[in-house]
Amino acid sequence: MARKRLCSGSVSATYDVVIYGSTSAALVAAIQTTRMNKTVAIVSPTNHIGGMLVSGLGWTDSKNGNAIGGIAREFFVRVYNYYESSSAWTHGTRAQYIGQNIAAQPGPAIDESNQVQWTFEAHVAEQILEDWVEELNITIFRNETLDASADSVILKNNRIESIKTLSGHVYDGLMFIDASYEGDFMAAAGVPYTIGRESEADFGESLAGVQIAPDSSYQGMSPYITEGDSASGLIQGIDRVLTATEAQQLNGTADNLRLQAFNYRISLTQQSDNLVPFSQPEGYDEDAYEILFRYIEAGDATVPFFTSQFMPNEKTDSNSNGKVSTDFLGGNYDTVKKTNYIEESLAQRQTIANNYKTYTQGFFWTLANHPRVPATIRNATGAWGYAKDEWTSNGNWPYEIYIREARRMQGNYTMTQSDVQTPKGFGTDSIIGLGSYTMDVHEAERIVIGSEIQNEGLVHTPVPNPFPIAFGSIIPSSDSITNFLNPVTMSGTHVAFAAIRLEPTYMIMGQSAATAAVLAIEQCVNIQDVDRQSLSDRLEADKQVLSL
Repeated sequence: MARKRLCSGSVSATYDVVIYGSTSAALVAAIQTTRMNKTVAIVSPTNHIGGMLVSGLGWTDSKNGNAIGGIAREFFVRVYNYYESSSAWTHGTRAQYIGQNIAAQPGPAIDESNQVQWTFEAHVAEQILEDWVEELNITIFRNETLDASADSVILKNNRIESIKTLSGHVYDGLMFIDASYEGDFMAAAGVPYTIGRESEADFGESLAGVQIAPDSSYQGMSPYITEGDSASGLIQGIDRVLTATEAQQLNGTADNLRLQAFNYRISLTQQSDNLVPFSQPEGYDEDAYEILFRYIEAGDATVPFFTSQFMPNEKTDSNSNGKVSTDFLGGNYDTVKKTNYIEESLAQRQTIANNYKTYTQGFFWTLANHPRVPATIRNATGAWGYAKDEWTSNGNWPYEIYIREARRMQGNYTMTQSDVQTPKGFGTDSIIGLGSYTMDVHEAERIVIGSEIQNEGLVHTPVPNPFPIAFGSIIPSSDSITNFLNPVTMSGTHVAFAAIRLEPTYMIMGQSAATAAVLAIEQCVNIQDVDRQSLSDRLEADKQVLSL
């Protein structure tokens, strides 16, 4: 392949754009780069491309489908087209599915008037994305993880020249995009970032920081191993004990350690010919579910402990539901080392992901089989099982854990709560797309105040309308790296990011990042100096929705 040159020829590289990551944003960015007649390579740390789209998140996270345009919308059109074929339906028919009046978040699951479909099976999403890769002949280097050592990113004059993976392979380009969920490339490149939660005072955000709200849902159940005896220690699943005064003082303060809960999005079914029964996982620890047993025994025996949003073919995208659920609170935080998932080694991250898997598989098995669970719940849960035709190469288990939040860049512009709730525009900066979701933060931990258990960290505040996202939020500050973009671990506060961190929005930002990267090459400028009008014009031409 001929080397690419930037402007005067002083800088050359194998690719115009190098993208690191396996997410939907990575693939959309590659599609856009290809359409703009530039060369691109995706350096993917996994074998499977598509991130959570292919790992179980089939119930589209958007509150307004009209806010989704460009390549992101093309994906949902392709989903619609796929399911128009009768051969796509192995359980039931398209007409029966439509007749169930299933409401996805952006609207009807199958929106015939707009010819988009908002629900889909994981393997279908993967097939659609892989077909797209083949159509456009997009170069993907799979199972190539960034080397975290000091020389993994080669910099010269505030420009990235190349990145090196653990295999020793080097990838050089004119422009670089970090489209990973973790932001490892950003960190290795030395771009400033934040982990955790800012305080209320940092950006004047009422929802920021530690969130401790009055909560009686644990109905007085004892948090101690021996009920009522604090000296016996805390049962598993509870992080720390606070006095009422300590809780009051902590509320709204910063916390750069605890992350909102991760989980796995699971595809379940009740169809016997496509069902793998729940089984007790290796390493099962009954004590890990003491909080579940007591929660049920305290009176919440009728609570559904996981969601069952129906995808096509009688399968679900099952998420957490309730105070005790598939969200493994505290599972991404080490109380001894005072570190979280993002700060751990790659090996330790895998251990944490395996712990989540063991917890989640054990959670389903416990609900379906354990004698301390009432028969009504055992029978109801046991009617479900893992979908046999999903993730067939991975034991019918999703490829990736759902990392809801990791690093966040300290970029050219920081999106805040007010930008989401009451947007006022960004002056001369371009809008690169719209977000359209609730400020949605899952709990970070369980605490004990006095002797009462409470969940801490929950934010679930509706956003009245789709809101604009600034170009400055996906690029570094002007005194930082000049050929780098970040559409996933972008620049936003913890609160604002909670309304942005959704797959359709990642796809939108991925397309816009690639557009800006190509324009920077064509205009011979640093990414911070891309002509904003040209960027807006091109995004509109490519059907990106910039206002409603």
